[in-house]
Amino acid sequence: MSRKQAAAFIQALADANPAPETELRFSDPFTLLVAVVLSAQATDASVNKATETLFAAAPDPAAMAAMGEAGIAVHIRRIGLWQGKAKNVAALARLLIERHDGQVPNDRTALEALPGVGRKTANVVLNVAFGQEAMAVDTHIFRLGNRTGLAPGKTVRAVEDGLVRRCPPALLRHAHHWLILHGRYMCKARAPECWRCVAIAHCNYKDKILDPGRRSLPAP
Repeated sequence: MSRKQAAAFIQALADANPAPETELRFSDPFTLLVAVVLSAQATDASVNKATETLFAAAPDPAAMAAMGEAGIAVHIRRIGLWQGKAKNVAALARLLIERHDGQVPNDRTALEALPGVGRKTANVVLNVAFGQEAMAVDTHIFRLGNRTGLAPGKTVRAVEDGLVRRCPPALLRHAHHWLILHGRYMCKARAPECWRCVAIAHCNYKDKILDPGRRSLPAP
C-alpha cells in the first residue's frame, strides 16, 4: 500500500470517528497505566469491571503499594493472568514512589523499566496520558496492518514502524485509537465486516466479505 493510499485509509477512519478515545476507564496517568497493564490478554470490558473496585480502594501509587499483591488480587481475579498482574501492579506502584516521587514518567525508557510494562503499554500511556505521537500495536492492529496492506510486517515492531511511516503526521496522534477500534469492531479476526467498512475503497484485502450472510472466514 502506498503512502497516499494509507493516508486515505486512515483519513476515512478519522472522518467516521473524529474524537476517538480508549475504552479503558481511568482518571489520571496512574490509573491509565494500571488499566493498560491489566488489559494484556484481557478485554477492556473485563478490566473496567475489575478496576471499578480496585481504583476505589487504591486510587494512587501509595494506596496501591500499601494494598499489596494479595489485596490487589482480590479485585482482579476476574481477568486473565491475574496472579502475575497483581504482582506487577504492586511492584510498579512501589517503584513509582521510590524512583519517580509517585508520578508516572512521560519517558519511554523509564516506563519500560516498570514491572509489566512493555513497548505497547508504554506507547498507550505516552499517547493517551501525555499526548505523544506513539503508535501502540496490539493484536487487532497487527492483524489489520497485515490484512489490509496498510503496514505488513512479521513482528509487532515492524507493523508499528510501518504505520508510523505511512500515517500522515496530522493523524498520528489518534491513529492508534482509530485502528484498534476498527480492528476490534469491523475488521474482525474471523470475518471482517467489509460491507460496512468506511475505508473499503482503500483496502488491499483480496477476499473482502461484501455479503453480511457470509461470516466464516479464517484469519490470515
